[in-house]
Amino acid sequence: MSDYLDQIDQHNLPKHVAIIMDGNGRWAKQNGRPRVFGHRAGVKSVRTVTEAASRLGIEHLTLYAFSTENWNRPISEVNALMHLLVETVKGEIKALNKNGVRLNAIGDISKLPAKTYKALSEGIEDTKDNKAITLNLALNYSAKWELTEATKAIADKVRKGILEPENITEDHIAEHLATYNIPDPELLIRTSGEHRVSNFLLWQIAYAEFYFTDVFWPDFGAEEFHKAIYQYQQRERRFGKISEQIS
Repeated sequence: MSDYLDQIDQHNLPKHVAIIMDGNGRWAKQNGRPRVFGHRAGVKSVRTVTEAASRLGIEHLTLYAFSTENWNRPISEVNALMHLLVETVKGEIKALNKNGVRLNAIGDISKLPAKTYKALSEGIEDTKDNKAITLNLALNYSAKWELTEATKAIADKVRKGILEPENITEDHIAEHLATYNIPDPELLIRTSGEHRVSNFLLWQIAYAEFYFTDVFWPDFGAEEFHKAIYQYQQRERRFGKISEQIS
């Protein structure tokens, strides 16, 4: 166990942590291997971090697994990622059930290849009764897509006379997002030294704390995760107020 784990306040944990898993390709290059080797190594970090989050008692973990922009990568890499997703979901079901992990997906998953969609749907069904932690995979996801779809749905309600434009609230927008039944993340982690959010959960992270690390995703294990949680706990979350109002 890490030193950071011993310093974590169990009464001040985020309910939801979101992670932009970045650096698989650069990690592979650094090790003289093809990019897909980095993606495979990254799967181990998914398992490790999910288990670490579950042990802490974090309720939701959302991982940015494949963005809508990722379709623009070389077709060989995209195909390898889709195959790896099928392989991983099928291979991890037993462990997910053993550890009480409920699998979920956000994004336009109907556009995934048939085999990928089938494996994912079966994984979601097979783990639906688990209670320890919900693992949300953001697949074929982008925040701009999500907000566009929410806007269309709300506009349709207005057109049908179900909702008046002047009555539209933040709650109405939230109810039409892919995460409508998931609390907003309090902590967003990005690995590999990049400092951007890359079209990820733009509405939901309005008040999230950001944690950036130079560590590539395949090297991001339990200790790094505990460090991120510890750093999160050192921050004062004021939500527009001043320190005296929340102390």
